[in-house]
Amino acid sequence: MKIGILQTGHAPEELLPRLGDYADIFQRMLAGNGFEFQTYNVVDMEFPEGPDAAQGWLITGSKHGAYEDHPWIPPLEDLIREIHARKLPMVGVCFGHQIIAQALGGKVVKYSEGWSVGRTVYTLNGQEIALNAWHQDQVTEAPAEARVLGSSDFCKNAFLAYGDHIWTVQPHPEFGADFIDGLIRTRGKGVVPDEQLAEAAANLNHPTHNADIAAHMAAFFQKERA
Repeated sequence: MKIGILQTGHAPEELLPRLGDYADIFQRMLAGNGFEFQTYNVVDMEFPEGPDAAQGWLITGSKHGAYEDHPWIPPLEDLIREIHARKLPMVGVCFGHQIIAQALGGKVVKYSEGWSVGRTVYTLNGQEIALNAWHQDQVTEAPAEARVLGSSDFCKNAFLAYGDHIWTVQPHPEFGADFIDGLIRTRGKGVVPDEQLAEAAANLNHPTHNADIAAHMAAFFQKERA
């Protein structure tokens, strides 16, 4: 199965030599499931020919806001709607979660209550899970057709599903402690409140459910659909 990765931002330059870019992290996360990957740097205006260029799609995180005025956002929203119309499997993470919601009629804002960073506990399908978060923007109004699968005290629309072919998540199941540590050092200082960075740093080695979500995402792509 070919998975097209729509890369909507780049990892901090300081982390690239050791940890790779966002698409590299997702490929490691989903390795061993027989997937073939192709990355499209949509943030740099590199787009596939259309929704049939891959059998499944994954939209990454980004430092950009879904509501910002960038030339690549309108064509990305068009592509999302085309993938949705074809009912091809699509997963969105953080910015990917937000841009899918926005493209399908939801609302994304820079949240007035601030940031969520580091290990965060969510309720997903009635079960508590822990994942790493790194966001201030969030989906405040889910699209009418979306189902809310999970939330946290800070983020009510943290996991969304559309039909049986789109599944999106606000936190970062692809980010391990090493990447969160890197973000704290490269993008956090002076942006995220110091006390939140300190708390995130203190929780770096606490367990997360990254592997469980990776398995779920792989199964979601591989699921047989009518």
